[in-house]
Amino acid sequence: MKRILILASISFLFLMTSCHKGGKGELTGVPKRGKYFEPSPLGMVMIAGQSFNMGPGDQDVVAGSTPTRTVDLSSFWMDDTEITNNEYRQFVYWVRDSVSRQLLSERFEEFKFAQDKKGNPIDPPILNWKRKIDLRNKEYTDVLEAMYYGGNDRILGRKELDTRKLSYRYSWVDLQQAALAQNAYDYKTQSYKGSVVDLSGKLVPVAGRSSFIMTEAVNIYPDTLVWIRDYSYAFNDPLTKKYFSHPGFDDYPVVGVNWKQAKAFCVWRTNYKNAALASKGDYGVQDYRLPSEAEWELAARGGLANSMYPWGGYYTRNKNGCFLANFKPMRGNYSDDGGKTTVTVATYDPNGYGLYDMSGNVAEWTISAYDESTYNFMHDLNPNFEQNALPTDPPAMKRKVTRGGSWKDIAYFIQVGTRTFEYQDTAKSYLGFRCVRSSIGADNPGVK
Repeated sequence: MKRILILASISFLFLMTSCHKGGKGELTGVPKRGKYFEPSPLGMVMIAGQSFNMGPGDQDVVAGSTPTRTVDLSSFWMDDTEITNNEYRQFVYWVRDSVSRQLLSERFEEFKFAQDKKGNPIDPPILNWKRKIDLRNKEYTDVLEAMYYGGNDRILGRKELDTRKLSYRYSWVDLQQAALAQNAYDYKTQSYKGSVVDLSGKLVPVAGRSSFIMTEAVNIYPDTLVWIRDYSYAFNDPLTKKYFSHPGFDDYPVVGVNWKQAKAFCVWRTNYKNAALASKGDYGVQDYRLPSEAEWELAARGGLANSMYPWGGYYTRNKNGCFLANFKPMRGNYSDDGGKTTVTVATYDPNGYGLYDMSGNVAEWTISAYDESTYNFMHDLNPNFEQNALPTDPPAMKRKVTRGGSWKDIAYFIQVGTRTFEYQDTAKSYLGFRCVRSSIGADNPGVK
């Protein structure tokens, strides 16, 4: 028995030393981790981490209604323009193709992978994106008929995509509930004791990590009827029919997207990017999301402290008398600034950070929940107030902060310190969004 223990000890020592050759017993860290330099994401601008005074300036007509707070933020990347119709359409087309392949995979084995290269089962099977859909194959087209309006829903016999089919299913981890002390794993009892609220509003005992994984499906097609719904006794039928679908509006900001759809877009963009990186052997994770209210304001200020607008100063015109943003000038002369409704992104000059349309054009969703007293209780380091409102929650809990003002708003609402809200399940003709991405390493000096 003693001999066996000695042999086991020798084997263990050999195993340990063989994994750490040359360490000489010193603390050297895990070898071959490599050096990381964060590349600049396409179409995004780096906002360096810093402190700033968040809130309305002293020239605000309602100064005092919202306090000013000194906060400090970590570095992040932000889209230099609002997400355009054509960029959002890439998301819509991806979901369309995904749903189509899912339908085909239920009947044809060639559209799914049920086994890996070694013959091991894949459960559930994954879609085969390399398989081309031959629309000359009548069996395929018969299956894909389910993607189009049929019967009495067809207008003049036209074959049109049924947008009700375009749902994006995704999962996310509820870190807020996972971080609660009562939900932590008890190493003494080898079990969990807490409970988690699922997306249906039920209180469910924590069974493991899976309890914090939330899965939901979101219909992602923009609500084109907002152009009619938002305005009584107005003729906006052409915008309803053409704004999202016609190539003439490709470079205009997408509207008619509610908060949940904007969040789903960020998840899809994250997965789409990471899948491309993984295909090249790069397993770094890039997470896109909506900006916090504080991140949005820091970015909008463009490096100018206490300014009312992204361009600085107290006026909405330049020295030549030209308006500096797309909003509602005077008493409703919408066209005086160059656009009656929305205009193409980057029509006006960027702010000091190189960001376009941080004031006007369309207001923008943030990830932050709205509360009148947020500034009084939020932390001063990377401040943010979030809550995952359920369908059954009261409307007050579904309010999300919107920033920047829009083409239909007066000058006050396009000030960088002005905050307002919309309900997370509501889409508007004057509300869009842009994405951000936290800088890897928070304030990485190796950015290039």
